[in-house]
Amino acid sequence: MPAFTAPDGTELAYHVIGEGEPLLCLPGGPMRASACLGDLGGLSRHRRLILLDLRGTGASGAPADPATYRCDRQVTDVEALRAHLGLEHVDLLAHSAGGDLALLYAARHPGRVRTLALVTGRARALGVDFTEEHRREAAALRKAEPWFADANESYERIWAGSGTDADWDAVAPFFYGRWDTAARVHAATDVEQSNEEAAELYASPGAFDPAAARAVVAGWDARVLVLAGELDSGPLPRVAASIAELFREAETVVLPGAGHFPWLDDPRRFTEAVTRFLGQGH
Repeated sequence: MPAFTAPDGTELAYHVIGEGEPLLCLPGGPMRASACLGDLGGLSRHRRLILLDLRGTGASGAPADPATYRCDRQVTDVEALRAHLGLEHVDLLAHSAGGDLALLYAARHPGRVRTLALVTGRARALGVDFTEEHRREAAALRKAEPWFADANESYERIWAGSGTDADWDAVAPFFYGRWDTAARVHAATDVEQSNEEAAELYASPGAFDPAAARAVVAGWDARVLVLAGELDSGPLPRVAASIAELFREAETVVLPGAGHFPWLDDPRRFTEAVTRFLGQGH
């Protein structure tokens, strides 16, 4: 398995799937191993996916200093990977909480990013995030689902601060467009793929400076795709559109019937949307 050394000496691993031009992929979670991305619904048939295992996840080593799990401190890992691969510019794809890391990387190294695809991406780095009200709004769309009643009760306990591990397991269907076998298998790997200590530190105080990041991306000339799922709450489609408005050249795509993992819910539409975006201007 290919690996490289981060500036602080941490050994980091990455996975390569497919052929063609490289596409740097950052997983969400936060701090979930890149295995959760799979081959992004077959996107590997069109691009060579470079899937980074963030420090302390997957096959990557744990850092000597846990404070380096903070999102902004992992920007140097992404830059080290770019240099290791010998790429002058990168096409960058980030899922969920990985969106924050991608945005911070773009803010610090704007000239290195050719395109940025935020897949149901968080944007706390720009001062935008989902809320409990957003979760409730998206949950209400699933009232006809057979699992809704039990899952919604678990959501209520989580929002009240009394949620258990069982409650977190019970709300998993809300994050998928279809609660089928593929979704169940994917959800079942969450805990084993995630570094909980790192996740708690990822967005710790000092990680984000939204005003500074907004100032950079407002004048950025790279193209941006903000891809949302119709049924997702983080972000809701209209929140995704508000994220896109912060860039000079960005488009929003909403996948019908998709949740937080759109490459599982609708692989064909997902890969079509991303490959079309990446193909523009090349």
